[in-house]
Amino acid sequence: MSAVAAIPALEIDDLSVTFGHGAKAVTAVRRVSIDVPVGHTVGLVGESGSGKSTIAKAAVGIVTPSAGRILLGGVDLGTLGHGDQAVARRRLQLIPQDPYSSLSPRRTIGETMAEALDPVRASVGRHRDRIVHWLEAVKLDADSLVRYPHEFSGGQRQRVAIARALAVEPQVVIADEITSALDVSVQAEILALLVQLREELDLTMLFISHNLAVVRQVCDRTAVLYRGDLVESGDTVAMFADPQHDYTRTLLAAVPGSALMTLDQPSSRDR
Repeated sequence: MSAVAAIPALEIDDLSVTFGHGAKAVTAVRRVSIDVPVGHTVGLVGESGSGKSTIAKAAVGIVTPSAGRILLGGVDLGTLGHGDQAVARRRLQLIPQDPYSSLSPRRTIGETMAEALDPVRASVGRHRDRIVHWLEAVKLDADSLVRYPHEFSGGQRQRVAIARALAVEPQVVIADEITSALDVSVQAEILALLVQLREELDLTMLFISHNLAVVRQVCDRTAVLYRGDLVESGDTVAMFADPQHDYTRTLLAAVPGSALMTLDQPSSRDR
C-alpha cells in the first residue's frame, strides 16, 4: 500500500471538547482519536450524551475543539486560514439528524441545493441538471426542486439532506443519527438508500448512531463512546462477535438478538 493510500480520508486526532469555563466547565469529549479510511464507513456509537454529535460538530467546524486536530486527507484544518478552511470544509459534509431545521423554509429545494453547489453564485438555472441528478439519485422527482421544505414528509426531507450533501461530491460524509427521528418503516427505506449510495459511489463516511443493529448493517469499523471517552474500536464483525469492553457488551445485550441476526449479512465489500 502506498503512503498516499494509507492516509485516512478523515482523522480525528486526540480531540477534546469542553464547554464553559472554570467550575462550570463540562468536558463532552476527551482525547478521542478515530480514523476513517478512504472508501470505508466507520460507525460511532454510544448512548445519548456520550459525545457523538459533539465530535461531528467539531469535525465540520460548528464546535471549536479545546484540544486535538481534525485532518482531512492528511491536512490539519486548524492550520488553514479562514478562506482555505472554508474551501476545505466543503469537502466534509454533514447530514444532520433533523433536516427540517437545516433547510430554510423560505427557499425552494432547488435554491438550497444551488447554494450548496455554489455559495457565491447560487443559481438554480445554472445548476439545474446537477440538482435534478442528485434529487433523482435519492429517489425524489425532478419537480421537487420548486417545492419548499414544509411540502415534504420527514423521510423526504432526509432524502433532500442526503442529496444536498452528496451534490458537493465531498471526500467524507458525516451522517449524524439520520434515521432516529423517523418512523421505523421510513428508517428502513433511508438506510437501504444510504447503503445503495455507499456502494454505488464508494462513499467514505462517519456514521453516527445509537442503534447497534443499524451500525452492524452499514459500517466496516465501529468506535464506541462512553461519557466522552473512546472505550473500544475495531472491525465491526469482530467487535460484535467478541466485544472487549463492558460498556460495549452492555450495548449489545440491549439489542434484540433477532435484530442483529437479520442484519448479519456480508456487504459487497466482503464478497
